[in-house]
Amino acid sequence: MPTQDDVLGYFSTLSNWGRWGDDDELGTLNHITDDVRLAAARAVRHGRSVSCAWEVAVPEDMERSTTTCPCAADMPGAENMPVPGFHADRRWGFSSERLGVTFHGNTLTHVDSPCHIFWDGTMYNGRSHSLVDAATGSAWAAVTAAANGIITRGVLLDIARVRDVPWLEPGQGVFPDDLEEAERRQGVRVRSGDAVLLRTGYGRVRHEAGAASGFTQAGWHASCLPWLHEREVALIGADTPQDVQPSGYEDVLMPVHAVSLVAMGLWLLDNCDLEVCATTAAELGQWDFQLAVAPVRFAGTSGSPVNPIATF
Repeated sequence: MPTQDDVLGYFSTLSNWGRWGDDDELGTLNHITDDVRLAAARAVRHGRSVSCAWEVAVPEDMERSTTTCPCAADMPGAENMPVPGFHADRRWGFSSERLGVTFHGNTLTHVDSPCHIFWDGTMYNGRSHSLVDAATGSAWAAVTAAANGIITRGVLLDIARVRDVPWLEPGQGVFPDDLEEAERRQGVRVRSGDAVLLRTGYGRVRHEAGAASGFTQAGWHASCLPWLHEREVALIGADTPQDVQPSGYEDVLMPVHAVSLVAMGLWLLDNCDLEVCATTAAELGQWDFQLAVAPVRFAGTSGSPVNPIATF
């Protein structure tokens, strides 16, 4: 069990600063090479795709304003439209939306880019927090660094299944021994460039009882960070917001978030719904798949809501 000093030391011992150059903003996504993507395509053996995201509820998770117009030619200002056919065609109408959403937090499925977390005022690769501006967002390591998408081999490690419980209780951490036991039982091994998705079973809790309140949750323990670094994992996800809470470290509230994003440049996929993915994996006897994550290209943002797709 690493001490708090050990965890604080991870900011140095697990650092990827400069590993891919001083101007690198991709961090561990650099592990996803062309060969890794080709290998991910070969993981598709059944052609079955499942979503790993939660539906964004209205109005709980999203502010939504919907406009409906049964006949577009009757809408205010239609007479000023420059297209003549707009006035004449009285058969078509439309609906449109204006959406407002806060995707960071404990509910929506989203990806965190490295600029999401600072440590001592510093971001990944040694850049200052001052590069994040209130008006324009981040000029460094924003989600647009992944504009070409994250396509790689995904590996689901079902820790609740390994421990033979419906779900891990809030506050229970997942340790490297759990990861390796899951690999052994599932007949899979995490390799360079993989995305590792961690199932604690919290998705089942949400489906059966609704989202639990409070900040206590199961998740990755900080002791997994050296394991993830050694295996050269490109992306980690979980059915919780990653970190076990309480973390067990008085001075490091969220060590997985902080060390991953700031020191390692390891991108995070928070709040996945992994229940269908786990059921499908167990049915097919296949715990690896092609994972496709396509962040919205929001300029200067520290992440994006996403719908990760696992294809078996």
